[in-house]
Amino acid sequence: MIKRILASIAFVLCFMPLVRAQATGDRINFYFSDWHNATPHTTHGTLEERDIYTRGDPHSPTTKGAVLRFLDGYSYATLAPHASTKATRLDAAQEIYFVVSGHGTATAGGETADLFRNVAVLMPANLEFTIKNTGDEPLAMYLIREPTPAGFRPNSSMLMRDGNKIPIASSDGHWAHIDKPLFVTSDGLGTLEAVMLVALDPLTIGRPHVVDHDDIEEIWTALDGTSLAFVSNELRRQTPGMSFYHIPDNKTPHSNINQNEDAQVSFLYFARYHPHETRK
Repeated sequence: MIKRILASIAFVLCFMPLVRAQATGDRINFYFSDWHNATPHTTHGTLEERDIYTRGDPHSPTTKGAVLRFLDGYSYATLAPHASTKATRLDAAQEIYFVVSGHGTATAGGETADLFRNVAVLMPANLEFTIKNTGDEPLAMYLIREPTPAGFRPNSSMLMRDGNKIPIASSDGHWAHIDKPLFVTSDGLGTLEAVMLVALDPLTIGRPHVVDHDDIEEIWTALDGTSLAFVSNELRRQTPGMSFYHIPDNKTPHSNINQNEDAQVSFLYFARYHPHETRK
């Protein structure tokens, strides 16, 4: 049944103008990354990070994952049981943490927020903070680093969102995306315009599409379930921990397919769509 569905999708796509793909074959590998394959390094005193994407040239990458043009970094971070990070104050930058497992706390500006699965925290510039693992297992998080533009006014306090409680905002974006926004520009993002959770129901596909400009920075990370990433004329199996960076060449289509018959798949998604307007 699955083979027939995928064959039908491929047949339809063959006649779509989107399939004028420029990026094919081995070049696509530069845009996929999996934190499991990265070498760990330490930041914030005790935080162990594994880089997923780093700064580079997204149009002509020479190193796998070195494709970020607008963000400063994206990594998978773990904090050992009962450990705390060094007190940190971000300068001209902000960090967004999304917890995937474990329990802990984030403290900043006299406030403390509990950390657990699917909780996201926006840590603004110029505010000293610490993160503590309060459990007996590693505290695991995805960490997004965004620069703040000149004239940007950061939030005066950290902002926490519980993805377990956020209602569904839409269920038909790009045909089938089930969206739960975590943060948007008005929440205090400096470079990004959206950080959200996206799910696909069984046997559904997001609409394959390209973007008509190259100022985009868009990343999809698989959280739950194994899905298929549709990129150019290829299908790539995407397992939890794997990320895909949208190729910004205005020609290469991409989408996500849930080929499973009885389970949702979900993603952490974030993007910068257009030149960012400074929040006054």
